[in-house]
Amino acid sequence: MRTSIILIIIFTIVPVLLKSQEIFTLKQCIDTGLEKNYQIRIVRNNQKISDNNLSLGNAGYLPTLDLSAGYSGTLNNVTQYPETGDNLKDKNVHNQLLNAGINLNWTVFEGFSIQTNNSRLKELQKIGELNTRLGVEDLISTLTSEYYNYIQQTIRLKNLKSAVDLSRERLRIVEERYNIGVSSRLDYQQARVDFNSDSSKLIQQREVVFSARIRFNQILAMDSIETELNVEDTIILFDILMNKEELLQKAISGNIYLLLAQKEKDISVLDLKTVQAQNYPYLRLNAGYGYNQNMYGTGTYKQQNNLGFNYGVTLGYNIFDGFNRSRSKENARIVIDSKELAYQELELSVKSDFADVWMAYLNNMKLKNLEKENIETARDNYEIAMDRYKLGDLSGIELREAQNSLLEAEERLIQAQYKTKLCEISIMQICGQLDIYLK
Repeated sequence: MRTSIILIIIFTIVPVLLKSQEIFTLKQCIDTGLEKNYQIRIVRNNQKISDNNLSLGNAGYLPTLDLSAGYSGTLNNVTQYPETGDNLKDKNVHNQLLNAGINLNWTVFEGFSIQTNNSRLKELQKIGELNTRLGVEDLISTLTSEYYNYIQQTIRLKNLKSAVDLSRERLRIVEERYNIGVSSRLDYQQARVDFNSDSSKLIQQREVVFSARIRFNQILAMDSIETELNVEDTIILFDILMNKEELLQKAISGNIYLLLAQKEKDISVLDLKTVQAQNYPYLRLNAGYGYNQNMYGTGTYKQQNNLGFNYGVTLGYNIFDGFNRSRSKENARIVIDSKELAYQELELSVKSDFADVWMAYLNNMKLKNLEKENIETARDNYEIAMDRYKLGDLSGIELREAQNSLLEAEERLIQAQYKTKLCEISIMQICGQLDIYLK
């Protein structure tokens, strides 16, 4: 019995532990986010609506078919005055009408407005697709930034653990010296204060790492918001071979906001065509088949039934509408001009954003290289300082300065690496190339 319980525990706990230790790559995280993130699912639902709206019926190509039935009646006092003879008077004459029928209405031609409306629906569908792509790009950008932020905070945690270890070693040395009377109580207390200070920073950093994990799981829409996050990458890498001119061309041709602005321009042109369609005549067909039953309260006939087919053709043209057509066309042309100006302004803004981010990328690359050299120097300085401290040739304050210099160099390096990665992500987003993180 005891053996069975142990086996049950093993087979229950081990799979959970293995699952919690699963290593996630950036691509796996993005794939999970694209599948589960709530905002992406809402954006995709909106795209389905724009897809559904693209239909022949919504464009106006198809006729409408209506089925109707009705009943009405009148209750009157009737007085009739014939040319000869006495007047005829009837009270409470109840006339009734019962009808039912099916009617077909079809606009065959309306100045190409139907074709224009169909083209407009196609453009709106494309805008829906672009909005979905915009949502996907925003999610990839956010997820990638948070992914590397988590790595950054994890590296900081590792650095602070090392700092605590160094402070603990210093405290151990000064405590031994204090116990044998070689070191002063002041040195011992200062070492204790520094150790506690580093320990406090470590505790605070654990909270930062936890918050970063919670934020990342929220974006992924994980079932458990506190799911342990084990990522594949342990360092922040970035592309150092990016070509400025190639990327700028991709920004002009593939930036999602420029593509949306272009579609807005195209729709404004179609709006002008819709107004111009009023310059043409319209042709409408109608047909119906129905039944009418008239029930008379007085008169020669008590009841009359009609069952049959009706049809009609309407050809019309608006000759004058108070110059509203001319006004609408002029306004439509002004809107087209405004859309063009907005596109040019946005294009300039994209170029400006690209230039700013590119400069920041180059500067952070230089800072990263500089801090990489600094950290090697700071590490060597600390090792020398520790050796001298062990020999009693260096004070605790000077050792602490060397330790702080090392920790600050590590902090500046990770900041430079993370900022460089953020610049890379921004450049890829401006250029519409965020799909590189899906490979």
